[in-house]
Amino acid sequence: MQRQTWSSTLTYILTVAGATIGFGATWRFPYLAGENGGGAYVLVFCIAMIIIGIPVILVENVIGRKAMTNSVDAFKQKWQSIGYMGLLGSFGIMAYYMVLGGWVLVYIWELTLGNFSLANVVSKEFTHQFFNDKIAFNPLGVGIFTTVFVIINYIILKRGIIDGIEKSVKFLMPLLFICLIIVVGRNLTLDGAMAGVKFYLEPDFSKILSPKLLIDVLGQVFFALSLGFGVMITLSSHLNKNENMAKTAIYTGVLNTIIAVLAGFMIFPALFSAGLAPDSGPSLVFETLPIAFSHIHFGTIVCILFFVLLLIAALTTSLPIYQVIISVLEEKFKYSKNLSINLTLGFIFTLGNLPCILTYGPWRDIVIIKGKNIFDSFDFVSGNILFILTAFFCCIYVGWILGKQESLKELNNNNTLKSSWFGIWFYYVKYIVPLIILIIFIYGILN
Repeated sequence: MQRQTWSSTLTYILTVAGATIGFGATWRFPYLAGENGGGAYVLVFCIAMIIIGIPVILVENVIGRKAMTNSVDAFKQKWQSIGYMGLLGSFGIMAYYMVLGGWVLVYIWELTLGNFSLANVVSKEFTHQFFNDKIAFNPLGVGIFTTVFVIINYIILKRGIIDGIEKSVKFLMPLLFICLIIVVGRNLTLDGAMAGVKFYLEPDFSKILSPKLLIDVLGQVFFALSLGFGVMITLSSHLNKNENMAKTAIYTGVLNTIIAVLAGFMIFPALFSAGLAPDSGPSLVFETLPIAFSHIHFGTIVCILFFVLLLIAALTTSLPIYQVIISVLEEKFKYSKNLSINLTLGFIFTLGNLPCILTYGPWRDIVIIKGKNIFDSFDFVSGNILFILTAFFCCIYVGWILGKQESLKELNNNNTLKSSWFGIWFYYVKYIVPLIILIIFIYGILN
């Protein structure tokens, strides 16, 4: 059967943007920026996006489109362990990612029903108690809404990568941008908002070489761009051979950076306007930000809009990640489409989502890695280890196994595109990028 290809460059870019603009840009980036001094983190992230992110997008694009198959068979036989490492990373991220989607649905539901009203100024104690009641000590409720989020994904995935994912993203991505612009515009007009902008954009150079900042940035670049877990390989395997991959890689990196930076403008002005600390970590979105929204007119509506934005971002990312695993089952193991979807969603739900749900219930005292619970361990292993190592080995594969001739033939569309930058890119990802990744990875782990 002929492999489906994207209907246009725009739909591919929107789908890739959707895959990369998920919780990574709208939840993870802002809280990591808050933890790492704001402007310092943003500056290093933007630099890392240019010197690591975009070149590695091209690495995975070359692997994917050259093979035009799933993210395991895209590698030569002896190197397919790279693909399996990416699959493991996909499982790791989806284990907790879908639960985060459930959290977002809980907030949308409770805000809509008026059970979490922000009509009047609320306190940290109020939002913390709400989080405990509805999330942290409510595994049944979270389980129900996580299941709803999984079912939404299931319905779209059943329609296939073009009729399902592509058509959904064409609608969802513009909606995400609209929601984002509305919330950013509203928050920038708040009293004291400029203090948040200053924190966000003015770098503290003393923090730039912090081991935590560097490893957080590196993990975030791969997390935000869906690098290292097969998404780019899978999506680019559906690219036609005339597509200019260099341009699409740049568009992807730029779009992701814009969204991530805009997400900060959505959050930090509101926090500083309300006199709240920006370094509250992962709880920033769920506990701290609603307090800020309660300080503004129509705070409940703005908060609903914000969580709808998060839900859209989560959905446009979860669909392609699921598809990575589904494609392997379909194409490598020759399972039917329906069986592949059922196995993928069922396996992840049983061995990933349920343990993460129970982390905020009877399994809350279980510690897995470095004092982290099950939920946080999935995030740490996938985001700070597996993605980075998989991306590292993808660079090694392109540079040393595919080699210059095969890689550039794919990148320049069989010599129909001419650019001296292509040769520079090849040697850069062969020698320099792996070295940068390795140094930062080891530096971060050791410190």
